[in-house]
Amino acid sequence: MKKLFYPALFHKAEEGGFWITFPDFPECMTQGENMQDAYEMAWDALGLAVVSRIENREALPPVTEPYAVTLDPDTFCVVVPFDLISYQKKHNSKAVKKTLSIPEWLNEAATDRNVNFSQVLQDALLQKLNQ
Repeated sequence: MKKLFYPALFHKAEEGGFWITFPDFPECMTQGENMQDAYEMAWDALGLAVVSRIENREALPPVTEPYAVTLDPDTFCVVVPFDLISYQKKHNSKAVKKTLSIPEWLNEAATDRNVNFSQVLQDALLQKLNQ
């Protein structure tokens, strides 16, 4: 999955900070105490909404162009990029056991050199996936 870019509406909160909504994900709302916090929370909330739809086998909504969004006073639009791989690295790093087969001679050679099979497989997969 390539990066996705969805507009987020940052609404200035009366008590300070921002509350954030997404025109394309009506169920997705969050807030932040300052701009940096609000942006990080927006990225996280967008990720949760996207992953939830993927897990439920629901289609992702088409992206609303930022210039097509009508803004209220004290509101501005920020495009939030989303990368599923980056999100999963941050939120889903639980180890999963895999069974695989390699030639016996390769197993013996690697064992003799104290090779960490799990680390080698992870490194190889990251390289293969260009991550």
